[in-house]
Amino acid sequence: MNKPVVSQKPKKGDKDSFLQIYQLISEAKDRTWQQINHSLINLYWNVGTYVHEKVKKEDWGKGVVEELSHFIQLRDPAVKGFSGRNIWRMKQFFETYSEFPKLSALLTEISWSNHLHILSKTKTIEEKEFYLTLASKNRYPERDFARIIDSSTYERTAIADKKLSAVLSEFPLEIKGIFKDKYIFEFLNLPDGHEESDLRKLLIKHLKKFLLELGPDFTLIGEEYTIQVGMKDFKIDILMFHRGLNCLVALELKVTDFKPEHLGQLQFYLEALDKNIKKENENPSIGILICKTKDEEVVQYAMNRNISPAMVSEYETKLFRKDLLQKKLHEILSVNYDNENNNE
Repeated sequence: MNKPVVSQKPKKGDKDSFLQIYQLISEAKDRTWQQINHSLINLYWNVGTYVHEKVKKEDWGKGVVEELSHFIQLRDPAVKGFSGRNIWRMKQFFETYSEFPKLSALLTEISWSNHLHILSKTKTIEEKEFYLTLASKNRYPERDFARIIDSSTYERTAIADKKLSAVLSEFPLEIKGIFKDKYIFEFLNLPDGHEESDLRKLLIKHLKKFLLELGPDFTLIGEEYTIQVGMKDFKIDILMFHRGLNCLVALELKVTDFKPEHLGQLQFYLEALDKNIKKENENPSIGILICKTKDEEVVQYAMNRNISPAMVSEYETKLFRKDLLQKKLHEILSVNYDNENNNE
C-alpha cells in the first residue's frame, strides 16, 4: 500500500530563496513592459511624423485619417489603438515634442495613456516636462497620474519653490520640486468644523492617497510621534522620512489660520528631532506646517526670523481651480522678474 504524501514545510532559509526568485520574475516583467512600451511609443511617434508630413504636404485631413483607420482595421482586425482619433493624437504627440529633442529619452518611459493626459491637460513645455519627469521616475497608474495633473501639482510645486526660505534654500541637497504651497485632501470627505485630530486620523486612514499627494519618496514613521525633552513628552502630529533628502520630516497640522507661534512650536520639534532622533548620516530635519489658511505677509515676517528648515503650506478639502493657481504663479514669477531687473 502506498504511503500518503505528506507535504513538507519549507526548510529554514528557503523563504529568502523564494523571494529572490520572485524578485527575478518581477524584474523580468518590468523589463518586458519597458521594451514593449518603448516600441509602442516609437511606433506612435513614427506614425505621427508620417501623418504630420502628409497633412503638411498633401493636405490630409481628419477624413483621410479616418479612412486610414478603417484600412488598418480591415487589413488586421487584431490591431488595436489606431482609431482616427488616436492617429490624430499621434500627430499631435510628434508636433508637441519634435522641437525638444532633450525630452526624447523621457517619452518612451511612460505609458501612452499617461501621455494623453499630459497632451490634453497641460499648456507650456515646462509643465509637460515636469509631468514627464514625474511619471518616468514613478510609473504611476493612469488613475493616480490623472489625479496628480487634475490637482495642479505643477503649479502648487512651482509656487512652493519660489517661496523657499533662506534656510531651506541652503539645504545640503536639491530641495526644489519636493514640497507644495497648497495640499489638497479632497479624498478625506472632512466634516464641517473638523478638528486637528479628525484631519490627522483621516490622513493616516487614507495613507496611500496621502502619500500620493505628498509626493515621491515620503514614508510614514509614525502618527502622534512622541519625543521627550527633559521630563516632558511632546507629540508630533505626523513624522515622515524622505528618502531622496535623507531626512526626517515633521508635519504639524492646524485647522485654523497661520499664527507665528505655530512656527515656534515646529522649530522646537525640529531641534528635538535633530538632537535625539536623527542619525549621524542623515541631513537636518525639515518641518512642514499645514494650516487651513495663511496670510502671506505674516508668514514672511515669521520665516525671516526662523532658523530651522521649515515651510508653511495651506490645505484644501476640494480640488482647486487650476486657473487661479496659474494666475498666482504668474504673479509670483512677474514679481521675481521685476526684482531681478531692479537689482541689476
